[in-house]
Amino acid sequence: MRLTTKGRFAVTAMIDLALREHSGPVALAAISARQQISLSYLEQLFGRLRRHELVESTRGPGGGYALGRKAEDITVADIILAVDEQLDATGCSGKENCMGDDGGRCMTHDLWASLNTKMIEHLNSISLKKLVADQLAKGVSVEEHLVKRAISTQPVVKPIRITAPNSVFALGSALSKQG
Repeated sequence: MRLTTKGRFAVTAMIDLALREHSGPVALAAISARQQISLSYLEQLFGRLRRHELVESTRGPGGGYALGRKAEDITVADIILAVDEQLDATGCSGKENCMGDDGGRCMTHDLWASLNTKMIEHLNSISLKKLVADQLAKGVSVEEHLVKRAISTQPVVKPIRITAPNSVFALGSALSKQG
């Protein structure tokens, strides 16, 4: 059985997202910087997570990602399987074509198949909410950065500067200075 960096990074990024989503969409660039994961790799992972409706994306200035479901409804198994991670300890990838000396399945097939079942059961029992709570209990600080939005809810009031003369006399004065 192998759990590659794809699954590990996806779970790590989802914990980071869940810790910070209360302040709006979370940019992948921010997750990349905090977790030291390549931005292009995160983009690939989040594309898969979005297709499985584990995250939602918001485009444009101030955009980013938010959870697609409540953190308590997302399991570690959901995340790992969404990024196409294989959780299989059998030598035959579950196809039961691992031949033993007698032409049947290998002698340890049932052992590894039961390990697969236990692994999936265990990962299904751990929610993203629990992982977030564990991080907060360890004292992980979630810095509050105000997200600078390009579009303001309040109109920007700029004073109007008038450079034209405000009377006939000022106009005459301005014209006499030019000539």
